[in-house]
This record gives sequence, structure tokens and C-alpha cells, in this order.
Amino acid sequence: MKGLLDNKMSEWRVCVIIPTYNNARFLPAVLDELLRYTSAIVVVNDGSTDDTAAVLARYQSSVAIVTCRKNRGKGDALGKGFEKAGELGYRYAITMDSDGQHEARDLALFLDALEAHPGAMIIGSRQLKQENMPGKNTFANHFSNFWYAVQTGRRLPDTQTGFRLYPLERMKKMRAFTSRYEAELEWLVRAAWRNIPQVTVPVNVHYLPAGERVTHFRPGVDFLRISLLNTGLVFGAILYGYPSRLIRALFQRR
Repeated sequence: MKGLLDNKMSEWRVCVIIPTYNNARFLPAVLDELLRYTSAIVVVNDGSTDDTAAVLARYQSSVAIVTCRKNRGKGDALGKGFEKAGELGYRYAITMDSDGQHEARDLALFLDALEAHPGAMIIGSRQLKQENMPGKNTFANHFSNFWYAVQTGRRLPDTQTGFRLYPLERMKKMRAFTSRYEAELEWLVRAAWRNIPQVTVPVNVHYLPAGERVTHFRPGVDFLRISLLNTGLVFGAILYGYPSRLIRALFQRR
């Protein structure tokens, strides 16, 4: 199972990045499943205060580990993961969550899409109407999809997914201004402004029942942060995004 996919990831210099914060309960199963497919794994411990450090100590010979002393948010953790991946010589990074909602077998879908679209950002598209899917997630995704279309002139079916492949070399100077969940939306929009192709692939997702699910999303505060980001991105689209796309289009016609 591991050989073919791991060889393809090595050929394309792709790694998997997992940011984690206080998910020690699910992390071992996630890593054990991933290691069946690939050894190119970077885990970013985003200042966890549970047993995450002890869990990762058991995997230190199998995966690359980045440890943050303080929790600064998913966006910051991903940024540190991108930096580590670059240091290790990777050109692409597939990001996955550490709570077990993503399936390691879907890595093959990203690699197939990458072979067909080198240099693209590949975005996992979830089936949003399924068992245990939180209603607020569906609303947040529709909300985010609408503003993404306004800010870029493009459409995506799932702008909230954390299961993505990032083209690291094309995003070297694209440091996020935000540090938490909203950074993933920021990268999507700014990549579109840079005319980086964005391709979607259907992926599986599993949600635990509400009482068992671990979430660090704070509905009030984080929704406010996302709303402020969307306001800033609308202005950015007017001042930079659409003009830059127009200039590129004009030069391409010459």
C-alpha cells in the first residue's frame, strides 16, 4: 500500500502537514493510518497543553516534528509547517486535520490531480450533507463561498476545507496576515489573485457525534475575525486583485 503512493510523493516532492492542538486522543490513529501510505509527514504541535508532546515522542523517528511553545492558531502552525517542508526540500504540501476527519487513502486523489495540473492548488471538496455534519459548518461554507466568488471572480464548492495541496514554490512570499482558521481562506483568495490554478477533488470526511467531537472554533470571536478578513479582502480585490488579473490578461494577449 505504501510503496506506490510514497514513490509518487517522493517523485513530486510532496509531504503531508498536520497542524495539531490538544488532539492527543485522535493523533495516534491519524499518524498510524498515514504511515501506511507515506513517511513524508510533518506534524506541527501548536502549543498543545494535553499529552500531544508525549504522543509525538513515540513518532519522532518516523515523522518530522515542529514544536511551538505557545498556541498561535492554525494559520501560524501551517506557516511553520510550510517553512519546515521547504527546508526539507518539498515542493508541495498536503494539509490534513489531526482529528481523524480526513482519510489518508484520499492522498492518491491529490497526486492524480497534481499530475494533471502541475503547479496548481488542489482543494478537497467535501460532501456537506452527511451524518453528523454540523449545521453551522454548512452555513459557514456557503457564506465563505459567496465572499470568495466576490473577491476573486471564481467559484469553489468548498472554501472551508482543511484538506488541500499547496504549491509551496509558488507561495514562497505569500505569508498570511492572519494567524488562525481564517488564514486558509486568505491563502485561497490571494492564490487566485496570483492566478495560481485551483482544482477541486471530491474527498471523504467523517464527523463524530457532537458530544465526542473536538473543536477549537469559537463561533463568536472566529466568525468576527472571518468577517473582518472578508471586508479587508473585498478592498484588496478592488485595489489589487481584479486590476492585477486584468493586467495579466492584457499581457497574455500580446
